[in-house]
Amino acid sequence: MKAYLFPGQGSQFSGMGKDLYESNTIAKELFEKANDILGFRITDIMFVGTDSDLKQTNVTQPAIFLHSTILAKTLGSSFAPDMVAGHSLGEFSALVSNKTLSFEDALVLVNKRALAMQKACEAVPSTMAAILGIDDKIVEEICASITDEVVVAANYNCPGQLVISGSIAGVTIACEKLKAAGAKRALLLSVGGAFHSPLMEPARVELEAAINATNFNEPVCPIFQNVTAMAVSNPTEIKSNLIEQLTTPVRWTQTMQNMLTAGARTFIEVGPGKVLQGLVKKVDTSVETMSA
Repeated sequence: MKAYLFPGQGSQFSGMGKDLYESNTIAKELFEKANDILGFRITDIMFVGTDSDLKQTNVTQPAIFLHSTILAKTLGSSFAPDMVAGHSLGEFSALVSNKTLSFEDALVLVNKRALAMQKACEAVPSTMAAILGIDDKIVEEICASITDEVVVAANYNCPGQLVISGSIAGVTIACEKLKAAGAKRALLLSVGGAFHSPLMEPARVELEAAINATNFNEPVCPIFQNVTAMAVSNPTEIKSNLIEQLTTPVRWTQTMQNMLTAGARTFIEVGPGKVLQGLVKKVDTSVETMSA
């Protein structure tokens, strides 16, 4: 069975999507439609912008979404997923690929999500850190022990790699405690704020209204969602999980394990980079991985 995976923030690169735009009529039409919807030429930034330009949240999120969804649409009949999943932002790309959301509606939601998250980041100074080489349970326990600051487990990326998120003081204290507890590394990340933590609550409220006002269709195949790591096909449940995603952890390790249990043997990454293929291999080295 084939599982299609869609990357999230951090996979962007200058020149992304340019070859698609220049070589495929369908892709060019969709990119131009996106420029109209967003009200600025995001293609100019994607194709020739600097790394700094691409790191702006209002650019990064729609750019990665566009690269992934447009690439999937150019695959034609060869694109036949048995199941899909997306890492954080990638969940929106996955929902277009399994026909839960239209391309246009999803792009509007992604844009609103990016702007709402940016606003939440600016309201409270916050950050994230990658914790390597220590059991997830110890990370959870240490985060829970820090009660005077906000710090939580945010991204369960693969065994031995968990990202924490919260206030700058909370994440700093947790990093020190985790290194003392035996973590191989505790690295502060260059991110705009505390994604997938309670500090994103204002963005969650803003996005909730937009998601509830958007039509969600019956999917053609299940999506394994970040919040539960379980297969979901009910549009109402998909909506609820998508709203909760902003303030709760990305359970990617558990998602990969559940996809394997459901019969996935080939994992195809659709979009920029190869990050997700590497994470799959850290869960099970025997499966086949490839880029779309």
